[in-house]
Amino acid sequence: MKNLLYLPAILLTGLVACGQPKPAQPAEPLGFEEYDPVSTLKVPEHKLTRSKYPFIDVHNHQYQMDNADLSKLIAQMDSLNMGLMVNLSGRGFSSNETESTKFFDNALANVQKSNPKRLALFTNLNFGDVNDKDWTAKAVKTLEDDVKKGARGLKIYKNLGFSVKDDKGKRVRVDDPRLDPIWAKCGELGVPVLIHTADPKSFWDPMDRYNERWLELKLHAGRKRSPNDPVPWEQLIAEQHNVFRKHPKTTFIAAHMGWYPNDLNKLDSLMKVFPNMNVEIGAVIAELGRQPRASRKFFEKYQDRILFGKDSWVPAEYATYFRVLETDDEYFPYHKKYHAFWRMYGMGLPDEVLKKVYYKNALRIIPGLDKGQFPK
Repeated sequence: MKNLLYLPAILLTGLVACGQPKPAQPAEPLGFEEYDPVSTLKVPEHKLTRSKYPFIDVHNHQYQMDNADLSKLIAQMDSLNMGLMVNLSGRGFSSNETESTKFFDNALANVQKSNPKRLALFTNLNFGDVNDKDWTAKAVKTLEDDVKKGARGLKIYKNLGFSVKDDKGKRVRVDDPRLDPIWAKCGELGVPVLIHTADPKSFWDPMDRYNERWLELKLHAGRKRSPNDPVPWEQLIAEQHNVFRKHPKTTFIAAHMGWYPNDLNKLDSLMKVFPNMNVEIGAVIAELGRQPRASRKFFEKYQDRILFGKDSWVPAEYATYFRVLETDDEYFPYHKKYHAFWRMYGMGLPDEVLKKVYYKNALRIIPGLDKGQFPK
């Protein structure tokens, strides 16, 4: 029997037909999820664990900043050469105004006690009572109070445009006129608005073999949206741009490069139209790393309007950002296959551009940050 595998296929067929055991079959072909080849390419590698210059992460979320031991967080920041972190979740997640105010006050006190030079907070809006006739006035007052206490800006989550609804169940648009006094007040106070609208366009596209986000949508089914859920992607983005257009005296930072990191020509046109629009690179380094030449040209052109951001707090993942921004490395892996099944290439940014992205732009755009710990 042990010699069966060496018999001609026609004889094996006959043996099986006569009741003999079927020979072992080859393994099933690998699926897309399992296929993860190790590159045989031999090229120079610069696996960075620390940034070349101290940097400011303008897009981070720390949900226990009200009572956590922040010395541990700062030690992790030190290991990355992160000079300052901006926690965009200044008011936590509670929809109760009293509870969110308590969170903000406690978080601010914890920062002051720990190291106010290394940590900063943005405040947030509570849309729970958006239907109240005096909601706008209260929101503006809360914004003013928080900035007076020490908030360095306003963060708008993507729930605006997605899930915020009025008392009739109607979606509250990103450009709802009830928010106009808030955008205007940010301009008056000189604080930026970091705004996240929508998600990657692929989440609205058919989940088929042509969708680059297929694996992500398979692993995270809740991210998939039908073409009109809650409205087309293009409409959500247009609503955000309406806000930029209507409030030219307010500084906006479009989260995730406004979801155009994969179409830099389009983003270039928007940056021309909206001089008050800045962008941050949180969660989109995979798009930049697959088009290093185009990305470098874009960064050089808009070097005064691009900020460093990461979004999720996973310290080990910063290495990919450093390597894409700083090195000329070729064909290296991204840290999450479901975000990018392709390889990365370094942009090799010039030092002066790198300094602006890492800290100079944030120091100019966000008021009240300590400049002393950064090179001039």
